[in-house]
Amino acid sequence: MKIAVSAVGNTLEAQVDRRFGRCAYFLIVDSETLEFDAFSNEASSAMGGAGIQAAQMIAKKEAKVVITGNVGPNAYGTLSAAGIEIITGASGTIREAVEKYKKGELKKTGAPTVKGHFGMGGGQGQGRGKQR
Repeated sequence: MKIAVSAVGNTLEAQVDRRFGRCAYFLIVDSETLEFDAFSNEASSAMGGAGIQAAQMIAKKEAKVVITGNVGPNAYGTLSAAGIEIITGASGTIREAVEKYKKGELKKTGAPTVKGHFGMGGGQGQGRGKQR
């Protein structure tokens, strides 16, 4: 089975990225052999819709499961509509996360874990302060 994991690097020893839509890489890992395909997340630099774009990429890669740290509402909706199981709260290396999933130690997520625009960086402000 193909498992997609959000990652900060492009190897099985890379850490799971706490972000889904704006992670640096995705690894598509074969759960039986641990063979994998790593690719840059082109959606990470999108001005908006990164979660949806990343979820669509994962669906095209035919992953059945996503393992990540957090998932926002748009990505959650897109992944769910594609029938992809969503696992959040993962940490450690990609290899460790896949092994934990195979042992049943990671559980399916039933709702988004963060609000939209999580992981975009920058401050809390939205440019709506007092004008003088």
